[in-house]
Amino acid sequence: MSEEKKSLNFIEQIIEEDLANGMSKDKLRFRFPPEPNGYLHIGHTKAIGISFGLGEHYNAPVNLRFDDTNPAKEEQEYVDAIKRDVSWLGYQWENECYSSDYFQQLYDWAVQLIKDGKAYIDSQSSEAMAEQKGTPTEPGIAGPYRDRSVEENLDLFTRMKNGEFKEGTHVLRAKIDMTSPNMLMRDPIMYRILKKEHHRTGNDWVIYPMYDWTHGESDYIEQISHSLCSLEFKPHRELYNWFRDNVYEYSKTEYPQVPKQREFSRLNLSYTVMSKRKLMKLVEEEIVSGWDDPRMPTISGLRRRGYTPESIKNFIETVGVSKRENVIDVALLEFKIREDLNKTANRVMGVLDPVKVVITNYPEDKEEILIAENNPEMEAGTREVPFSREIYIEREDFREEANKKFFRLKLGKEVRLKNAYFITANSCTKDADGYITEIQCTYDPLTKSGSGTEESKRKVKGTLHWVSVKHAVKAEVRAYDRLFLDEAPDSHKDKDFMEFINPSSLEKIEAFVEPSLQTAKIGDRFQFQRLGYFNVDDDSTPEKLVFNKTVGLRDNWAKKNK
Repeated sequence: MSEEKKSLNFIEQIIEEDLANGMSKDKLRFRFPPEPNGYLHIGHTKAIGISFGLGEHYNAPVNLRFDDTNPAKEEQEYVDAIKRDVSWLGYQWENECYSSDYFQQLYDWAVQLIKDGKAYIDSQSSEAMAEQKGTPTEPGIAGPYRDRSVEENLDLFTRMKNGEFKEGTHVLRAKIDMTSPNMLMRDPIMYRILKKEHHRTGNDWVIYPMYDWTHGESDYIEQISHSLCSLEFKPHRELYNWFRDNVYEYSKTEYPQVPKQREFSRLNLSYTVMSKRKLMKLVEEEIVSGWDDPRMPTISGLRRRGYTPESIKNFIETVGVSKRENVIDVALLEFKIREDLNKTANRVMGVLDPVKVVITNYPEDKEEILIAENNPEMEAGTREVPFSREIYIEREDFREEANKKFFRLKLGKEVRLKNAYFITANSCTKDADGYITEIQCTYDPLTKSGSGTEESKRKVKGTLHWVSVKHAVKAEVRAYDRLFLDEAPDSHKDKDFMEFINPSSLEKIEAFVEPSLQTAKIGDRFQFQRLGYFNVDDDSTPEKLVFNKTVGLRDNWAKKNK
């Protein structure tokens, strides 16, 4: 096997084998089939990346199909959000499809299965059917309606479709094998009565197909070559093939290609939950502000927090494609966004916990414009930063007394101000409670950055960021921590995942930033020097800047939890 072959993941190997065994390359077709019952999350990006990545690699079409068979939970809002997220990630779909477009075809095929004695109407309660289905170790037993006549089944199914019955009175079941070791094959439900308005078909239908029936046949109708899904669907493959093969008998002329289902491991991320139901609970109970809250693992939340499509794609590529379930450390995702923003985000200065510094020997009425480098990785040039007698620095950057390992500002010691001068702390002012309200310093005018003087080249261990008081722009900074305190919040059998909510996952800070940020637009990303990466939030306005902290410069989480 060549080096190229060795580097293929197992799905690519399957496709290459199919091509080698005679499948025409122009028959390759993939799809990403979300149900529009919530927003996409980071776990979905693996499935998106696999299907669309294969499409790009083989120059094959990829459909975006919405498996919209449950009007009780699905909404147009989710359809719009999914399309927005997939587009934002940089992928383009060949066709926008909906399983609801196939409702008539699915119904017609169900009628044919009834005629062939392969489906029947069951009129028992759901409790009775559950009792008869057996257990993983005990076979199921046939119910009293399993041998209804074809004529009675057809009549009841037609009347179900016409809305003559209440919800829960009848279902259509496939007639397969009540003793099968695979419980999914024990006469699965194909249709149920559901008198809810559908976001696309309105009230045209009062019976809706179940997922297993709809999903595989939608793949078949669209002539998908490889139906790729996560590992929890592996037990469903036998049923997928049963439905597919029985429909093929009626439709092979119109739909000659049969899809092949294959499964890969899901993406599980530490310190979060991936269940749409659980994410919905966070939204409904207002633990978060919405699906796009920057603490959420949704693609919308990650985008709002400042993540880039490139960082997410690089993360997925690093995780890779496998058959084994595992949990990926969220630190890897954070590493990928740091890596990307280090190359693409401009450097600026902002102070999150300010204390005023007065440079006593700097002229009171003097102002000057200093030149600061943007991002050397980008060759992005320079920007102008105003400087004056009074500046803000971070409160933690000053101590009256400190040991030799403290290289920031302390009384009697000298530090460099980024892009500016060297200053020496001489004294400080405190309020009645001993809280420092002001630091008095002097500066050396010969140490101006970039001046080329010998004094400016003098070695000093500490460099501080700062903002001129006179020119500072107020901004709200939203500093985020992980939403859960536990690495696997939904893995505890005796505790609800909500018990692990981090009460300090959001801190709102009134900060000061340099005036160049006054014109920053929503979504713009920056490195606040020495602090981390930040982006302009959707709530931001010209009158009130709002920044989200995307990620720190270093991973402090592990250190904090030792």
